[in-house]
Amino acid sequence: MRHRLRSWFCLIALLAAGAGSLYAQGPAPAADSTVFIPLILKLVGSSNGGATHTGGATHTGEATYYNEADGGGNCSFDPTPQDLMVGAMNHTDYADSAICGAYVELTGPKGTITIRIVDQCPECPAGDIDLSPLAFSKIAELSKGRVPISWRIISPDISGPIRYRFKEGSSQWWTAVQIRNHRNPIAKFEYLKNGQFKAVPREDYNYFVESSGMGPGPYTFRVTDSYGNLLTDSGIALNVAGEVAGAAQFPKMP
Repeated sequence: MRHRLRSWFCLIALLAAGAGSLYAQGPAPAADSTVFIPLILKLVGSSNGGATHTGGATHTGEATYYNEADGGGNCSFDPTPQDLMVGAMNHTDYADSAICGAYVELTGPKGTITIRIVDQCPECPAGDIDLSPLAFSKIAELSKGRVPISWRIISPDISGPIRYRFKEGSSQWWTAVQIRNHRNPIAKFEYLKNGQFKAVPREDYNYFVESSGMGPGPYTFRVTDSYGNLLTDSGIALNVAGEVAGAAQFPKMP
């Protein structure tokens, strides 16, 4: 078992909660060229000499577990006591939150499991994943504490469309939006402003934050996954500290 100190990461998330909100308008224009996050492309792309599977590159490292795992964490998701098949990604592969919400197929000594990445393990070396006790128990005895693993990002079957979550404190003058319930890792988030899509910076606590605000809404959003697939949703109303469903889900990728 690894005991991890993540208080300074939590402080960053807390500091982000204070101030204004959100805006966008009009119909969506034709999709433009896609911009990718390089590290996410590395994670989902083909590996050099690794095992060849449908899905992402195969990575190797070690698994540990942490008792505090509850589905929440540095990715700013809500706790999921009904689903504790979750893990915290090492700092390198966390990639400033680009891996948040991704589904990972992980193989250890006792078998293979699927987990969702909800947190960061700041001190974990590249390739390592810190698991919930439940997830760890399915690949090794808890008494082992640390075991070798291999893992890859997958594109699983999930139900429902993507969802937009507006952070507490959002308004037309300061806007923070998080993508939830996404099948594939998120590479880019944009909103329509004056007839053109504008990319929004992503913070390491997994919110896309427009510090000058997006206006009062309703908004037109465009989201790009790590494979280059685009989803565009119009008429999204500002719902502070709440979620709004999009119209579709990303396709399942091989």
